[in-house]
Amino acid sequence: MTLPKPLFPIAGFPMIYHHVAALSKIPGMKEILLIGFFEPKIFESFLNDVKNEYNNINIRYLREYQALGTAGCLFHFRDEILRGNPSKFFVMNADICSSFPLNKMLEFHTAYPGALSTLLSTRVDKKDVHKYGCVVTDPNSPHQVLHFVEKPETFISDLISCGVYLFDSKIFDVIKLVIEEKRLKAVENGQESKEEKVRLEQDIVSYLGTQGQLITFTINPDTDFWNQIKTGSSVIPANRSYLQRFKKHESRRLSVSSPNAKVLEDLLKKQPSTLSQEPQLIQPVIIHPTATIHPGTKIGPNVMIGPNATVCKGTRIKDSIILDSVEISHDSCIINSVVGWGSKIGCWSRVEGSPEDAHHLNATYKGLKIPSATILGKEVNVSDEIVIRNCIVLPHKELKYSYHNEILM
Repeated sequence: MTLPKPLFPIAGFPMIYHHVAALSKIPGMKEILLIGFFEPKIFESFLNDVKNEYNNINIRYLREYQALGTAGCLFHFRDEILRGNPSKFFVMNADICSSFPLNKMLEFHTAYPGALSTLLSTRVDKKDVHKYGCVVTDPNSPHQVLHFVEKPETFISDLISCGVYLFDSKIFDVIKLVIEEKRLKAVENGQESKEEKVRLEQDIVSYLGTQGQLITFTINPDTDFWNQIKTGSSVIPANRSYLQRFKKHESRRLSVSSPNAKVLEDLLKKQPSTLSQEPQLIQPVIIHPTATIHPGTKIGPNVMIGPNATVCKGTRIKDSIILDSVEISHDSCIINSVVGWGSKIGCWSRVEGSPEDAHHLNATYKGLKIPSATILGKEVNVSDEIVIRNCIVLPHKELKYSYHNEILM
């Protein structure tokens, strides 16, 4: 990874662009704050882009210089958050992808005036619940949260938190109370501490559940989606989910042909006279306007091709992310893969991963490599007639042999 995770491109846009786009659709949205540990200059270009697109919303980046925990960080920046006197505000984790039904969530929250917070939830397979924060609701009032347990060792519920919260501005009184209790306990244990490190889920959300001040809005899987983006492999289903949503609701974002009919002269000389003048696109596909795509290619579905990439004739690309300045030689095949910046794929080569559900896309399991998408790091060179299957390849590697189910360092 050569850039902050929140800026990794998915479906043609940085990961957190999709969060900003969803927030911008909320009536009356005035300000969006991005909070992180990264140097502010890293986000300058992104901020300029979203400010130009959403010029009616104040969008800023705040740097966290000390690990305070998510709730501690919110408390630290409470004056910034409350500056516009908001009655409510959303808190969203960056490493998730979703259709973000925020307006529905806001409307739902408004119907429960006694709640200090609404969390967005979804249901997952029982065998995966240990990976998430689990939500236990009242059987007689299914929206009322009784307990919240972060990554439980035993099964308690298949309803999990999506990492999206809507808080009443009074939540800062609760955070202050928790901080004071932590300090008091530290003093009692002879460990006087002035730390304000407070975890959002374990310290605040759990507390709200015990006080009857937490409710949950559950995603309808027929109309909305949600996935975590925790591993390199998980960007593949995230890319697919966003592209499929674009196809259904925002088809204007998709590429309809070779972006500007730009094909290198040396490629055209090799073009058979019977070849179509446009590549075959199976939607949804997003191709950057500066990419060079030979007419004799078949691309899609669920493909993103980044700036200045070159895709030569006879190439097949499916369910993949092709990043900036990648060169893919003729008659190659890329499936369920991420090809990193400046990488080169030789002719007649195959780079592929195994299509799996997002929840099972892990690099390792109990110390063993399991099938997943193939991830090529920055400036990886794959020689001609090579097969790379289910591999994670670190940057600047030269691959002259075929590899399967390996991590190449």
